Amino acid sequence: MYKKKFNSLKTIRFRRFARKSYSAFGSMHKVITIGVLAGSTLLSAHAASVTPIERTVVETSSDTVAHKELDEVTVAATKVDLPLSMAAKQVTVIGRTEIERAPVKSVQDLLNYVAGVDILQRSPHGVQADISLRGGSADQVAILLNGVNLTNPQTGHYSFDIPINLSDIERIEIVQGPTSLAYGASALSGGINIITKKDTASNLTGKVEVGMHRLFGAEIRGAYKTRSTVSRLSVGYDRSSGYIANSDYDILNALLQTRLEVQRIASVDIQAGYNAKKYGANTFYSPAYPNQYDETRGMFASVKAETYGRLRFVPQIYWSRHYDCFQLIREGTPNPPAWYKDHNYHRSDVWGVTLNVLYSSPLGITSFGGELRGESILSSVLGKPLDVPRGKYTKADSRRNTSLFVEHNLLLDKFTLSLGGILNHNTAVAGKVAFYPAVNVSYRPTYNLSLYASFDMATRMPSFTELYYTTRTHTGSPNLLPEYTRSVEAGIRFTERFINIRSSVFYTQGKNLIDWQYNQADSKWYSVNLASDSRLATFGIGYTVGVDFEELLGSRQPLGSLSVGYQYIDQNNDKASTNNPISVYVFNFLRHKITATLSHRIVDKLRATWNFRWQDRAGSYTRYVDSKPAETASYKPFGLLDVRLDYSVGCLSLFVNANNIFNRTYMDFGNIPQPGLWITGGISYRLQ
Repeated sequence: MYKKKFNSLKTIRFRRFARKSYSAFGSMHKVITIGVLAGSTLLSAHAASVTPIERTVVETSSDTVAHKELDEVTVAATKVDLPLSMAAKQVTVIGRTEIERAPVKSVQDLLNYVAGVDILQRSPHGVQADISLRGGSADQVAILLNGVNLTNPQTGHYSFDIPINLSDIERIEIVQGPTSLAYGASALSGGINIITKKDTASNLTGKVEVGMHRLFGAEIRGAYKTRSTVSRLSVGYDRSSGYIANSDYDILNALLQTRLEVQRIASVDIQAGYNAKKYGANTFYSPAYPNQYDETRGMFASVKAETYGRLRFVPQIYWSRHYDCFQLIREGTPNPPAWYKDHNYHRSDVWGVTLNVLYSSPLGITSFGGELRGESILSSVLGKPLDVPRGKYTKADSRRNTSLFVEHNLLLDKFTLSLGGILNHNTAVAGKVAFYPAVNVSYRPTYNLSLYASFDMATRMPSFTELYYTTRTHTGSPNLLPEYTRSVEAGIRFTERFINIRSSVFYTQGKNLIDWQYNQADSKWYSVNLASDSRLATFGIGYTVGVDFEELLGSRQPLGSLSVGYQYIDQNNDKASTNNPISVYVFNFLRHKITATLSHRIVDKLRATWNFRWQDRAGSYTRYVDSKPAETASYKPFGLLDVRLDYSVGCLSLFVNANNIFNRTYMDFGNIPQPGLWITGGISYRLQ
C-alpha cells in the first residue's frame, strides 16, 4: 500500500510539471510526450526560479531522503538542464544536507568523500588541492560557479581560488568525462559546477569555529528580498598556524549576488566575488625548498540574463582576474642563497561572452549558440618577453578561444537522445578549426530504472605554466601541443523508496596528454606531451549504493542513511611500461578508492555523520631526505575516518568535527605530509 501511495505521489508531481509547462511555453502540439512536458517544465522552473531546488540528491549521500524527489532535480550535463534521471552521463550531485553535515571546511575537503573524485591535496581547508577526474590532471577539469567558467589558465592549482563559503552552496554537480558541450572546450576529463543557494526570503546566518593548531573561522551570510529582487552577501574568514612548520594560512572570501525578475519576461543574475589567500607552502612544488610561500588574490564578476517562453535567450558576460606572488624562499628565511633575487609575480585574466538559445518544440528542445573567451597573463617568468616591462611584469601571453555549439534533445516518455557538438578554434593553434561531437542516450524502462550511454570528444590547451615555467627545478615547453581525448561510457541508475544504486563503466583514449616528468640525470622536471604515436587508454568502473534506513525501518530507530562508493581505474600506455617515468599527473592516478558515509541519531536532536575513505594510488615519487633526493618510492594506500556531531535547537546549532581520528600518516602528493588528528568545533545561528 505504501509503495502504491508513493508511486501516486510521483505521478502527481509529473502532472504538476505538465501544467507548469503549458504556462511557461504556451500551447504545444498534442503529440508532445509527458517526457517533453517534464523536461520543458523543469527548464522553465529552473529559469524562473519559481521554487528553488532545496533538496539533497547525492550519489554518495549522507541523507538519502530526497531520493524520492530525484526527478525534480535538474543537472547541466549538456547545454539543456535535464532531470537527473534523463542525464546520459555519470553525474554526482552533492546536496545541501550532505554539505551541512560533512566534517569539512572547504569544497576541496568535501569532494574527498566522492569515490569518483581524486583530491591531490597539498594542504587542507581550501588552501590548495588539485582536483582530478578519471585519472586526468587538475588542468583538465573545468571549475564553474553558477555556470561561469572560472578555470584558471595559469595553472589548475589555482582553479579553486574562488570566493565561495560552504554556507553559500545549494549543491555541487560533478560531471565525469569529456564535457566540452556543457562546460566548454577545455573540460577534457570533466567539470564541477557549484550552485549557490537561491533564497526566497530575507534571512541572516552567522557561524564561528575554533580548533586545534590555532584555527579560527567566521562566516556571516545574509539575504534581502524585495518584490522583484533578491540580494545575498556572504563573507567568510579562516586562519590557522598550521599543522607542520610553514603550513599557516589566512583566507578571506566575499560573494555578492543579486537576482532581478523583470515582470515575468526575464531574469537577470549579477554576481561578484573576492578571494584572498596567504599560506605557507611547505614543499608544495619542490621538496628541495621547504620554505615556499604563496599569496594570491582573485576577483570576478558576471551578468547573466534569461528570457522566458518557448524560445529562450540566455546571454552572459563574465570576467575574472587572479594575482599570485609565489616565494620559492619565504621572506624572513635566514641565509637565503645568493642566486635567489626576487619572487615570481603573475596576473592572469579571463573574460567571456556567451549566448545560448533554446527552443522547445514537439520534437524536443534545441540549443545553439557560441562563446568567445579570452585568456591572458602578465608575469615575471611566464610568457614571451615584453618590449616594455610593466612594473614587475616582464613577460606576457594571450589567446582567444571561439566556439560554436548546437544540440538537440529528443525527450520521449522513456527515451532521451541528445545529439550535438562544438566547433572550436583557438588563436594559439593557427589555422585549425576542429569539431568535437557528443552523443548521449538514456532509456527508462520503468520509473525507477534508467540506462544510459554516451560518446564524447574534447580538447584542452596547455596552461601558461606548462608552456613557460622554467626554474632551477622545472623546465616548461613553449612547443606543447593541445591535448585530445575521446570517451565512451555506459551506466545504470536505480532508485526505489529506500535504496538507490548507481553503476558506470567508461573507456577513454587520450592523445598528446601533457605531463611533468622527472629526469634523474639532471634532477629536473620537464613538461612534455606523450609521444605522438602513443595513446593513453584509461578504463574505469564505479559503483554507489545508498540506503535510507528511515524509509526501510521507520523513523523511530536511530539509523539515518548509509552510502558506499567505489571506483577502479586502470591506465595503459606502452611508453610508460618501457620508460617507467616518475610522473606528476598522467601516470599518477587513484587505482582504487572506496568511500562510505553513515548518518545516525545518537539522542534526540544530536546526530553523528561518519565519513570513511580508503585509496590506493598508482605511480611513484622521488623521496627527499634533508631537502635532497634519496630514492624512488611508491605511494602507499591509506584509510581515514572523519566524524561530525551536530546538535540543533531551533535556530541554534552546535557542531564538532574530528578529522583523521586515528591520526594516520599519509600523503596525497609525494613528500608533502598531511595533517593528523584535527578537532574543531563551533556554533551557528540562523535568523529568518
